[in-house]
Amino acid sequence: MKSVRLDNVSKMFGTAKGVENVAIDVKPGEFFTFLGPSGCGKTTTLRMIAGFYYPTKGKIFFDNRDVTTLQPNKRNIGMVFQNYALFPHMTVFENIAFGLEVRKLSKSVIKEKVERAQKLVHLDKYGNRKINELSGGQQQRVALARALVIEPDILLLDEPLSNLDAKLREETRLEIKRLQVELGVTTIYVTHDQTEAMTMSDRIMVMKEGVVQQIGSPQEIYNKPANHFVASFIGESNMLEGEVIEISGSMVKVKVDSDLQVEGVLDPSADKPKLEVGKKVKLSIRPEAIFEGQGPNQLHGTIQLVEFTGVSINYLVKVGSATLKVMIINKGNQILSRGDSISLYVPEKGVYFINE
Repeated sequence: MKSVRLDNVSKMFGTAKGVENVAIDVKPGEFFTFLGPSGCGKTTTLRMIAGFYYPTKGKIFFDNRDVTTLQPNKRNIGMVFQNYALFPHMTVFENIAFGLEVRKLSKSVIKEKVERAQKLVHLDKYGNRKINELSGGQQQRVALARALVIEPDILLLDEPLSNLDAKLREETRLEIKRLQVELGVTTIYVTHDQTEAMTMSDRIMVMKEGVVQQIGSPQEIYNKPANHFVASFIGESNMLEGEVIEISGSMVKVKVDSDLQVEGVLDPSADKPKLEVGKKVKLSIRPEAIFEGQGPNQLHGTIQLVEFTGVSINYLVKVGSATLKVMIINKGNQILSRGDSISLYVPEKGVYFINE
């Protein structure tokens, strides 16, 4: 297991910025995810770690070794591409064995390692199958086995599940995490899918337009977003803007409009926005942080839309000039209808003040 450190790495493509001043320290055995919308620089950063791109500025280290300009085949990395990049004319066995044959290992060693890798990904009975005889999920597992069979120091995965349907994506996501935990390999994963990032990662780096927005655990990213972009990109959130009307210790009261006032607690461990009475502030309230009934930050509204998912009842509720998303866990509750009045409340810790 190796650590991966990027020391203020930037990449320019001519005059176009790819990524700017990326500084991360991935720990040995960590599952670290690059998350962000298309074009934010995730894959560019991954390709610099792999050695397919060289940084315009900054350095890349594996442990304490500078690999900034080292060729990809000398980095001992395993990589799974978005399109799998399998050889269609080869069998499953031959595809998995390819990297070992390039290393000129003996046939007996190759056979032993490939069969072990096939068992790891539950393809031990598929060795003689051609790639076009496999399902998408099976092809993805072949690509994963090919990356793992060389016993890499670092495993890189570039949106490996994007071509799978929803059920296969969930199954394969669990499989990748199981293998990563079992093998303990340092893993860097690229995705635009927040569910993948939240469920698989030890830590997440959120990117936008080539710039790192926040690095933290899934809980930190979700519960303590660093700015407006992170709060709106990760999960669903009610983004509101209002005027600070009172500050008392860590308690802050905000008036959104004449019908909507909320009071929240400033988290001492978060990056606090500068708050002053009379000044504007943005705040985030997650749909699941709003409860039906009586309590602090009492709200009264009218239901505009009802969505029943089985697990939850989702409402769009008009409160004053704001429309709030509300998620009520389904416990056999009575489901209200469009046009019904509803009483809601938000615990003070459910109100999160954010930076721009």
